[in-house]
Amino acid sequence: MGGAPVWVSALALVVAAIVLLVIGGPFTRLVDRLADRTGLGETLAGIVLVGAVTALPGLVTSILGAAQGDAVFSMNNALGGIALQTTFIALADLVYRRANLEHAAASLPNLLAPIGLSIMLGTVLIAGIGPQFDVLQVHPASVLLVFLYLYWLRLSRKVGANPMWRVTPTRNTRRDEPDPASERPGESMAAMWTKFAAMAAVVSATGYVVGESGLAVIQQTGMSGGVVGAVFTGFITSLPELVTVLYAVRIRALHLALGDIIGGNGFDVLFLSFSDVAYRQGTVYGAMTPQVMLMTVLGIVLNLLVAAGLIRRQEHGIGFEGVAMFAAYVIGVVFLVSMG
Repeated sequence: MGGAPVWVSALALVVAAIVLLVIGGPFTRLVDRLADRTGLGETLAGIVLVGAVTALPGLVTSILGAAQGDAVFSMNNALGGIALQTTFIALADLVYRRANLEHAAASLPNLLAPIGLSIMLGTVLIAGIGPQFDVLQVHPASVLLVFLYLYWLRLSRKVGANPMWRVTPTRNTRRDEPDPASERPGESMAAMWTKFAAMAAVVSATGYVVGESGLAVIQQTGMSGGVVGAVFTGFITSLPELVTVLYAVRIRALHLALGDIIGGNGFDVLFLSFSDVAYRQGTVYGAMTPQVMLMTVLGIVLNLLVAAGLIRRQEHGIGFEGVAMFAAYVIGVVFLVSMG
């Protein structure tokens, strides 16, 4: 799309955003039913099913950027999405007025997730700052990230099934239990999985549009790939998470809402592994700039704030952690734009 006028690229981004907004509600209801029917539970369904699918537009966008040689755009599309999506938790606190979301959806898997994600982001930072070496032009850190992600999923299921300590329930704590009201009589598992695959295909297709349009905007306007990736395409590819988390809060599937964000963030870190394979000019970590480092550190700070909120468990209101998340994100974006 590089030869088209800039307004065409902008229109394509808007259309992709609308598609992602429209599909978010039905997709959330479907996964909520799958969580009950399969026995996965809301948290794991949010991490594995919702998190992976809502991350697909960002994955395709990052791979396109890396394949076309723009490593900074590719990395900041992923890292910017992580920062923004984490801030959606604070936004959900404003929407769910009954209690603080970190209080109502407190669980060991939800607490483990932001800690595991911070470890993955720290690994990215070390890979970028440390000595650069590769095997077949792929950095060993890309393989390590996949291992860390799979280990995190295994550990989440283990601590959820056999916790060594327990969250104290209160009148505002929502248990991760099946909701009979969400069931649709006569709906088969085959039909549910077919709908899931179809929606995943649509969401994935928007990623191609966003990736091509974002790269075209960089070419047409001369804007920094780091800014376009972190702010513009990162925002658009995060829309499924925004719609899903707000809709999940609306139907009181609170563990699904939190699992969606933290699961999507974990999958977003894996964008870097896929991008590293697609990038043929060395490793993406070797192309890391101060802009990318800024977004990596911002992601770590935001996720540790989520962990602090889950440990503190303030019962009502957005809490200090939520306010700090909004402030940290805004400051991070201002710094990013000022770096050009």
